[in-house]
Amino acid sequence: MNITGEDLILACSAIGAGLAVIAGIGPGIGQGIAAGHAVGRNPGAKGDIMSTMLLGQAVAETTGLYGLLIAMLLLFVKPLV
Repeated sequence: MNITGEDLILACSAIGAGLAVIAGIGPGIGQGIAAGHAVGRNPGAKGDIMSTMLLGQAVAETTGLYGLLIAMLLLFVKPLV
């Protein structure tokens, strides 16, 4: 079995894309915890807490989106081919 340099690059790109998608786990867990604890202690301040929580979740989601972007680039933009 002969593995050329091109095959090695494609295989490493696929592995890197899989690892980049794992970056979506952290924001998902963090957003779930934040949503679960947002209004539990002070239901009277629901409006203020919800707006701040949604802004924080939008900022936290960028990490997952960057990981998805990197995965798409690694899969569909073929380097050195």
